[in-house]
Amino acid sequence: MKSKLISVLKIFIPLGLGVFLIWLSFRKLTPADFNSIKEAFRHANYFWIFISIILAILSHMSRAYRWKYTLEPLNFHPRFLNSFMAVMIGYLVNLGIPRMGEVTRAATMTKYENIPFNKGFGTIVAERVADMILLLVLIFSVIIIQLSKLSHLVTKMVDGINPLKLFLFGFILLLIAFLFFKFIQRSEIKFFIKLRVFLSGILEGINSILKMKESAKFLMHTFFIWFLYLLMFYVAMFALPEVNHVPFGGILTAFVIGGISIAVTNGGIGAYPYGIMQILLLYGISQVDGLAFGWIVWTAQTLMIIVLGGLSFIFMPIYNKYVNARSNTI
Repeated sequence: MKSKLISVLKIFIPLGLGVFLIWLSFRKLTPADFNSIKEAFRHANYFWIFISIILAILSHMSRAYRWKYTLEPLNFHPRFLNSFMAVMIGYLVNLGIPRMGEVTRAATMTKYENIPFNKGFGTIVAERVADMILLLVLIFSVIIIQLSKLSHLVTKMVDGINPLKLFLFGFILLLIAFLFFKFIQRSEIKFFIKLRVFLSGILEGINSILKMKESAKFLMHTFFIWFLYLLMFYVAMFALPEVNHVPFGGILTAFVIGGISIAVTNGGIGAYPYGIMQILLLYGISQVDGLAFGWIVWTAQTLMIIVLGGLSFIFMPIYNKYVNARSNTI
């Protein structure tokens, strides 16, 4: 009962936040503003949105190909098409249940490539660590480049926070985590023994990033993926003349906020357009135009994930049945 409640909350809390942000975005808009957003959807140059989607697909292909570099040290060599379809299925699941996509991705490869779940999941965690480091670099770059624009937002965020209370809270959390880790490490309870085995598999997957022979290629793909992410956001801005004069610093800031917002709600619903709008307001873009742009980009990318993720879900068992049948006849 408790696990079901947690599963339900994982779905509906982010979804509820997304709905709230949608309401927050639209609550003060007039009928004329709504018409302006509809007109923006009608008259957007969808050639650039199409190019943006192509770049997004290339980034997902690069992510699927990059995966092999973390799996090779563990002596697993999955087919590229399986890796790509697993990635797309993972993105599709994330639209419904945030962060469950990574679990589904690992489980899918367990089924079709016989990669142990904990080791496959560990390699995905390793990838996410690399992605998080690059995202943090981008965040710090934005803070440095756009300090004058973001200073009042930062002031709002830290205003009223007691540094001593924050330090004590962090220290207590670290102490609890340390004691819990020590308990798990020494416990002979069956559940915790299984947990140790599971965690050791995850650590083995994470360590694969340090053992890989072609770490340079892994890093190259990591940079390439994020370059494509930024490029697909940049080219999408040409779809609306009202937003295509934003300077590079503003584009980078909006891109970073958009990336963070995707993790906040189910696939960024509500949060992505709202976050993009808030940043574009700093660069003289109206709320209506900022919202319209955010919703156009989010809708296009979400539809792409639904289509490719859905097709992958249908095609993956068919493809593997064909491959297995063919290998048995040889």
